[in-house]
Amino acid sequence: MVLSEQALKKIDRELAKFPADQRQSAVMAALAIAQDETSWLSPEVLQFVADYIGMPAVAVQEVATFYNMYNTKPVGKHKITVCTNLPCALSGGERAAHHLKQKLGLDYKETSADGQFTLMEGECMGACGDAPVLLVNNKRMCGFMSNDKIDALVTELSQTTEAGK
Repeated sequence: MVLSEQALKKIDRELAKFPADQRQSAVMAALAIAQDETSWLSPEVLQFVADYIGMPAVAVQEVATFYNMYNTKPVGKHKITVCTNLPCALSGGERAAHHLKQKLGLDYKETSADGQFTLMEGECMGACGDAPVLLVNNKRMCGFMSNDKIDALVTELSQTTEAGK
């Protein structure tokens, strides 16, 4: 089985929120649940979600490739997305990105050799007043990111990596 029973139960809860003829409405939640379990949405996982929901596989793939919160290629344990939309760019986003690139030794869309970090460029995260903004693993938003705060975040994430070994 591609996904665990626990993941399927979560998807079933999402499916239950919609009438039977509108199961496709749960596709975004189903993809998020699948990604939380597998870390990225492989073609096999996309096909499984499509079959489970009862949608054409191409429609599920369209959703997964349209939104940047879905990983359709392997990523590091810690995916850090830097908002580079204009308000963030003008309020330190470019500086924050440069600092992260130097600190991690990565460019956008690259993953560290140890598989721990992936650096991504993102569009508006809806927190322009908190610029520069970073998003960690699509779940944790970090605002007002000075170089010191970026250093502390990378140290924290590195320590959770080491503790998880």
